[in-house]
Amino acid sequence: MTQHASLTAERWSRFTLDQQILMIGNEMHRTTRLLSDSDPESRRRGYERVLRLTDLTVECNARLQLRRELLRWRDLAAALYVGAVADPVAHRAAFRTLLQLQPVPARQIPVLLD
Repeated sequence: MTQHASLTAERWSRFTLDQQILMIGNEMHRTTRLLSDSDPESRRRGYERVLRLTDLTVECNARLQLRRELLRWRDLAAALYVGAVADPVAHRAAFRTLLQLQPVPARQIPVLLD
C-alpha cells in the first residue's frame, strides 16, 4: 500500500492546483534520490506515490485541457515506474515537464533542476 492510498479526492481537492503539482513534484524529488539501481523497490514505491497523486489531481480537476496534459504526463511517470532500470535522464525530463505545467511550480526549476 502506498503512502497516499488513504488520501481522498475530497481532501486533495482542497489544495490549489499549484500546491497539488508541487506535492507531486516533491515525490518526484524524493524519488530522484532513489534512482540508483541498488534499491529498485524503493524507486518503484516512489513512482507509485507520484502516480497516486497524479491520479487524484486528474480526478479533482474538471478542466479538460488540464486533465489531458496531466494524463499525458502520467504516461511519462508510468513509463519510469515500469522501467526495468532507472533512467535519470528521463526522470529529470519528466520532473521538469511536470513543473512547467503551471507558472508557480515552474519557478522551482532553477532550485531543483538547474
